[in-house]
Amino acid sequence: MDITIFGAGAMGVLLGARLANAGNRVCFIDQPGQVEEARKHGLKLSSAHGMDASIEKPNISVNPADFGTQDLVILAVKAHHIPAVAPLLGPLLKDDTAILTLQNGLPWWYFYRHGGEYEGRRLKSLDPDGTIAACIDVSRVIGCTAYPAAEVIAPGIVHHVEGDRFTLGELDGSDSERCKAVATTLIASGFKSYVIDDIRAELWLKAWGALSFNPISALTRATMEDICLSPHTRWLAAELMREAQAVANRLGVHFRHTIEKRLEGARKVGAHKTSMLQDVEKGNSLEIDALLGSVLELAELTATPAPLLRSTYACCKLLNEKSGAASRASSQPA
Repeated sequence: MDITIFGAGAMGVLLGARLANAGNRVCFIDQPGQVEEARKHGLKLSSAHGMDASIEKPNISVNPADFGTQDLVILAVKAHHIPAVAPLLGPLLKDDTAILTLQNGLPWWYFYRHGGEYEGRRLKSLDPDGTIAACIDVSRVIGCTAYPAAEVIAPGIVHHVEGDRFTLGELDGSDSERCKAVATTLIASGFKSYVIDDIRAELWLKAWGALSFNPISALTRATMEDICLSPHTRWLAAELMREAQAVANRLGVHFRHTIEKRLEGARKVGAHKTSMLQDVEKGNSLEIDALLGSVLELAELTATPAPLLRSTYACCKLLNEKSGAASRASSQPA
């Protein structure tokens, strides 16, 4: 496959290095600083499970027009970066190019090709001015729930902590050859991949944990294991999950796991820093709206009380403002 990945971060390098090593033609799009580092030093993936991979001379650019049309475009950037990325996709797209979305939390396309009561409704928390919907034909989109945990050690250097599963699905639940082709490509690259008929339920299941563990870790600087072993944060995580579950239930989504099972699964991940904590430490903007803002928007839509989610959202908003201000200040010349 000809594949272009937006974002040479943790998930982008994990996917890109393995896909390239399996014989796919992989290109990356990223910011100038990241492009310069990758061209100098390459992209390197280490793994706790012995599947190291590297690309010594990656095809990486700031300009999508450098690579021509692709079979698959993977959006491996944070959800809040997609409005900026969406207008850049044009040069990569041919008639049958698919777009795979990997973002944490609920997706901007949640009610597109949904078929339910809210069909076509735009989530303003994720696509505030409609830029994404205007630039991306939703028929191209394949939904994906990404389960691997990976950390950026340095620019272009990523460590894969655990997990190798990518669950795929068409937005309308249909059975498609393109989903099967992407899954086959991922499997050939050393991942596990399945195609399911209700990708939204799977996204909810992953978001269910992420919307609690990510914010708590960002606010406390604690690892997944720390959060689960402390009775105070374990209680908070459970209550945040309980409120989110009520929202999902109102939308007809029901989880196949209990809260306790989800907490135990998180504990077993060990001393892993969530992606949001990694962003706090680097002074990056946080995925607050994909994980919390979108759920609060759906809570309002369905008249579901969510006081702890709202309180946590408020704290994370302030953290994001302070973290960004500190990062900007530290980057100013003395």
